[in-house]
Amino acid sequence: MAKILVTDDAAFMRMMLKNILESAGHEVVEAGNGLEAIQQYEAQKPDAVTMDITMPEMEGIPAVREIIKRDPNARIVMCTAMGQQSMVVDAIQSGARGFIVKPFQKDKVLDEITKLLG
Repeated sequence: MAKILVTDDAAFMRMMLKNILESAGHEVVEAGNGLEAIQQYEAQKPDAVTMDITMPEMEGIPAVREIIKRDPNARIVMCTAMGQQSMVVDAIQSGARGFIVKPFQKDKVLDEITKLLG
């Protein structure tokens, strides 16, 4: 079982991911934007992070850069809607290790998390 920080400004998306991850036995911590994600990362020391790209306060890519700066071994996967491919490339260059496409499909989410946790 891993502790996973789920970051998304949409409560519904967080709930969907939380349900998928908890059903696989993981513990879930939540953040509603990039700033919260950085604070939760520091406080909770999660094993992995799912990061939405577009959020208020601080978007996902700057948050990824900040988390990686503090912990170069951070395991982060981006959550992306269709048509955000260029942003995913940015995110991966910034230190993210993969991506999950919305709407979430349970098998794909769990495969990506399993890969991330290695």
